[in-house]
Amino acid sequence: MNRLKIMETALRDGHQSLIATRLTTDEILPILEVMDEANYHAMEVWGGATFDACLRFLNEDPWERLREIRKRVKKTKLQMLLRGQNLLGYKHYPDDIVERFIQKSIENGIDIIRVFDALNDTRNLETSVKTIKKEKAHCQCAISYTTSKVHTLDYYINLVNQMESIGADSICIKDMAGILTPYSTYELINEIKKNTKLPIELHTHATSGIASMTYMKAVEAGVDIIDTAISPFSGGTSQPPTESLAIALSESNRDPKLNIKALNEIASYFKPIKEKYLENGVLNPKVLNTEPKTLSYKVPGGMLSNLLSQLKIQNAEDKYEEVLAEVPRVREDLGFPPLVTPLSQMVGTQAVFNILTGERYKMVPKEIKDYVKGLYGKSPAPIKEEIKEKIIGKGEVITIRPADLLEPGFEDVKKEIQGLYKTEEDILSFALFPQVAKDFLENKKDDICNIEVIM
Repeated sequence: MNRLKIMETALRDGHQSLIATRLTTDEILPILEVMDEANYHAMEVWGGATFDACLRFLNEDPWERLREIRKRVKKTKLQMLLRGQNLLGYKHYPDDIVERFIQKSIENGIDIIRVFDALNDTRNLETSVKTIKKEKAHCQCAISYTTSKVHTLDYYINLVNQMESIGADSICIKDMAGILTPYSTYELINEIKKNTKLPIELHTHATSGIASMTYMKAVEAGVDIIDTAISPFSGGTSQPPTESLAIALSESNRDPKLNIKALNEIASYFKPIKEKYLENGVLNPKVLNTEPKTLSYKVPGGMLSNLLSQLKIQNAEDKYEEVLAEVPRVREDLGFPPLVTPLSQMVGTQAVFNILTGERYKMVPKEIKDYVKGLYGKSPAPIKEEIKEKIIGKGEVITIRPADLLEPGFEDVKKEIQGLYKTEEDILSFALFPQVAKDFLENKKDDICNIEVIM
């Protein structure tokens, strides 16, 4: 059997899951040359929430971070996570913005783009896939894994076939909630392997306490790549630890042949950084806990912390269990959407509203209304008629690809920030996060002016 490959998540999902994506570029850069020697298949360094967090909280240019990482990483492939037509934001963007964003991501150093749609609606992946292929990068289509009466083995096999037909180079089973159990993983990968020759990658989270067992069964079933995080940023709502799995699997016929000396050096480097975030409160020890209830509620770790903070603001932390129990009910009402960004936030907020107002769907966020209208894509199962009526009355439901309703937007965005941008990357940052990027670009301009005055 072929060598198992390992994808390191510490620089994206590892710190996104544990410290709300707060690693700074200065904390990342010094260890990159060592990481490049670890013999990873790839390192996930960009996408997901890294882009937003750089601009919003760290006063950093995410594009500059990517370029600096690329300069130092010569051997290992760099990977990013992309939300299909949502890019890195929370709504659908016009095709021209999607195309330009992907072109620039690849131009600035990305080799592999993992692209997913929150509803597994492959129509929302088509523009991304086409552009990734055109730009000669590796296109990995990801299944947003969930369980429900419609999410059967046949459903997933069919989804893999659709992804292959639109041009996927590999498939990722993206288990964002950490709900895949070891034996169902074995069965799922075994069946997918019978139906496609494409490489299969598995991504899960350690939240529920079974992720390492799940990975072991996946390896037995022939999975090609697994996602792990270096130990200081592993466990809890992150991924299982890289070193532990590398050592455990070195005794098998799928030895990933990682450089253990390099891994130990990487872990030693990140340990004090993790301690710093523990001490300053950014790393909440709760996210390191094992939460087997995840397997019942099917709620991702990030969503759990999000729900807690929403309830804290409302002084309603005592309602946490009630809200958790309401999440699966809302999900069933809405046609069993997978709980992944942006659907996890939307379903969670609706569950909070339902419990706090004491009446289900008395208050409905705009995003949920748009979802019910079909503006995010096709729900996995039909939405119950009475729920639909409660939420949008007699409103129309669209059946076309949502982005077909959008006019090209790049030139309009360009006009809107005339005088503020220096590069196409600046324009794209503004297209995704208008207010946050505008503040960032204005500050950057002020800083440059101040430096010129001083000089």
